[in-house]
Order: sequence, then structure tokens, then C-alpha cells
Amino acid sequence: MSHDAHFSHAHMVRFDWPLPATPAEVWAVLTDVTRLPGWYGADGMLEGMIGGAVRLMGDHIRGTVTQWQPPRKLSYSWNVFGTSDETSPYPESYLTLELSPQDNGTMLTLTHLPVLEQFVKVNAMGWHTYLDMVKAAVTGKPVEPREVYARRNAERYGVDLNNLPR
Repeated sequence: MSHDAHFSHAHMVRFDWPLPATPAEVWAVLTDVTRLPGWYGADGMLEGMIGGAVRLMGDHIRGTVTQWQPPRKLSYSWNVFGTSDETSPYPESYLTLELSPQDNGTMLTLTHLPVLEQFVKVNAMGWHTYLDMVKAAVTGKPVEPREVYARRNAERYGVDLNNLPR
């Protein structure tokens, strides 16, 4: 056994998503769980402070806010739990949402890492779905049910919704 460092590369998913709204308007959608109940869940919670609790999708996602810099940057840990799990069977990962003003609105950069290799396409499909919902909300359009966006994005990323990896 060697005491030297081991080097590896972690998978991640990143989107650079232009939105036709101010950073403050985008921030409001990202941080007010009532604006996207189809994503966050009817009982979703995101406490607006460093160390704040994150509980999303019926407690399926749990985490802790690690960065809270309105209206520029939000980061939180991301842990996936089954219905009866006390601890997550998956490695902890981190979601970072960064907002920067642009001429015609805001650039939203979403980064999620690390992502287990078998989940990269599903992860990309899910975050694309989320971003479609955010765009609808910030532009004042009706936010369709999550499943509508997910079906469209599943095709885009080659994901079989009836046979998701575990």
C-alpha cells in the first residue's frame, strides 16, 4: 500500500443557461420553493442561510446550504434518500447555482458534482428539466408538470424512464 496521493476524475454536469430576467428575479425562483412545487415538492424546504436545511421532493433529497450569496450564488449538498433510508446509499454531491448579469438578463450556471458515472445522463436530463421549469417561471409562462419536461429531456439524453439506473 502506498501513502502517495491517488488521482482520479469525478464526473459532473454543468449548464450555462441564459435567462431573460434579472439576477434578483431568477434568485427568487431558485430560492422560493413555492414557485416550483413540481420540482421542489409540495413540502419542499430551503432555509436561506449558510447551514440551512434543504429538504426536497418529499424528503427524497436532503442537504445543507453551504453558500448563500443573494442574488449571486447558492450551493448546497445533495444527498439522495429512499423512503426508509436513515443514511443515503449514495455519495454526497454538491449543487452550485451561480448568477451573473448579462445584457439581456442573467446567465445561470448550474454545476452538480460529483455524479456517479451510471447517473450522468439521468442527472443531465433531470437538471435540464429543472432549468426548463425555471425558465418558464421567470418568463411568466405556465410551468408544466415535471413529467412533461422529463419525457422531452429523456429523449434528448437517451434515458429510458422505465429503466432508470439504481
